[in-house]
Amino acid sequence: MKVLVTGAGGFLGAAISRQLIQRGDEVVGFARGAYPELKMVGVTMVQGDLSNIDDVKQAAVGCEMIFHVAAKAGVWGKYDDYYKTNVIGTQNVIAACHDNGIKNLVYTSTPSVVFTGRDENGINESAPYAKKHLCHYTKTKAEAEQLVLNSNGDKLKTVALRPHLIWGPGDNHLVPRIISRGKANKIRLIGSVDKLVDSVYIDNAVAAHLAAANCLKESGCCAGKAYFITNDQPLLMKSLINKILMCDQVAPVTRRMNATVAYGIGTICEIIYGLLGREEEPVMTRFVAKQLSCSHWFDITNAKRDFDYSPKVSIDDGMTVLKEWLRKLGN
Repeated sequence: MKVLVTGAGGFLGAAISRQLIQRGDEVVGFARGAYPELKMVGVTMVQGDLSNIDDVKQAAVGCEMIFHVAAKAGVWGKYDDYYKTNVIGTQNVIAACHDNGIKNLVYTSTPSVVFTGRDENGINESAPYAKKHLCHYTKTKAEAEQLVLNSNGDKLKTVALRPHLIWGPGDNHLVPRIISRGKANKIRLIGSVDKLVDSVYIDNAVAAHLAAANCLKESGCCAGKAYFITNDQPLLMKSLINKILMCDQVAPVTRRMNATVAYGIGTICEIIYGLLGREEEPVMTRFVAKQLSCSHWFDITNAKRDFDYSPKVSIDDGMTVLKEWLRKLGN
């Protein structure tokens, strides 16, 4: 079938696009840049602005399904920028589905839509949306997810996936961020107690998206629902960070910071950066302080049951692949 992937130039979007090509689908990739490496594998790249409804509708012409992966991520920036991309952009994707008669929409969300700043120990999708958000990203993603799920109906089937901490070869966010800060000795473990955290290897995240898409087309039992997606192998935060650091032969992190102090520093940094109008991300924010000091592991029973999701690549096997990829990058 012909499929549109928004955010095709990103880590997850590119991986989904390549997998769709490999299985024989025709893929249209929508992004702000050209991404010639995707063109080389057969993806038809369309440059456009997600907040421009005409761009999105035109890109979706002739498609039978949309994977809406694009988003403005991060923990710092102007609210209008997050709203324009994450909310208006999602409204435009839904409108493009209706205008083009597209019947299936897979939306990439985030577990942070339910994060309240407290430990998340084995929670499932019954957890309510957070009433108060610590950054614009989670607030706008929560609104967008609800738009997607509320648009589910007879003419359009929708599903929202919430992958947590995607990593692996090709990662341009989490892995390089951890490694660069590790090399600069700028990583601190937050809190006196190590908490469990879930993550998901890139191949498993892609498999979950394809499985959910197949479910929408076939039984439709996942339609109108949200699902946590993880490797189903929660690790201590310290263990996950140090496994990634070891892949690039960086010394493990051992230094700690009090959780209350970290939150206070984040609050002060946000005030100062806001007053000065600085666009770069502060060294600490309230959201990051809470994320690093709380547990985040999830019950993925529903994904296993409804669309037979099963993470095939273990964390250790994924780390082996990541280590080799980093070695080749270094050469």
